[in-house]
Amino acid sequence: MIVEVVTGADERPETRVVDVDDLGRLHLALGVVTDEEAADALERSGLGRLQDAGTAFLDVASLRAAAEPRARAADWAAQWDRMVAHARSQGWLSEDGASLQVHVESAAGA
Repeated sequence: MIVEVVTGADERPETRVVDVDDLGRLHLALGVVTDEEAADALERSGLGRLQDAGTAFLDVASLRAAAEPRARAADWAAQWDRMVAHARSQGWLSEDGASLQVHVESAAGA
């Protein structure tokens, strides 16, 4: 699954969740946007926050709510639970389980 921040309508960056059935990976992909634009778009969407150029924290409940309705895999919920459990085992899940730490990939090479 990928959370993207890309230039949207009227050149205003927007956030979208894509590849929702691929729960073997999760990262934030930035299009040609500044860190400030990315941070603002993430916060406006409720999907998370940008910590720095390489790290973001995604809201677990908001991410699931954005992805699950578009999922096609019959066992998607079980795959989701495995992804979250794996993140916990790697130390990528906050103590309260509310946010996932993810890597940021920038199309701008920043």
